Amino acid sequence: MHLLARFSVIIVALLHFGFLVLEMFFWDHPFGREVFSMTPEQSAQTATLAANQGLYNGFLAVGLVWGVLYRKIDVTLFFLCCVIIAGVYGAITAIPTILLSQAAPGAIALILTLIFNRR
Repeated sequence: MHLLARFSVIIVALLHFGFLVLEMFFWDHPFGREVFSMTPEQSAQTATLAANQGLYNGFLAVGLVWGVLYRKIDVTLFFLCCVIIAGVYGAITAIPTILLSQAAPGAIALILTLIFNRR
């Protein structure tokens, strides 16, 4: 896998590890409430759901790292598609900015991976 494609996939994986940390560990703390513009009541009521969401983001990150480390293009492409789909769904159902923070980096990494791994 080309260096630029690998780098872009690792960036997406790091973003998802960051989402994991925010959603699993900081959702119901002042930092998380500030990032997600929530009141203490809102964050307390949704903390379990956010932790579950964070876990899924962690799975996406691990899948991307797995694909890059073992040079498994099919695995990398699968997880990038999952990232994009999750980002589009989140933009439709939650907040539109998820399209920029999640789907767009995933799409860029997908395009670079496809360009640099043509056979």
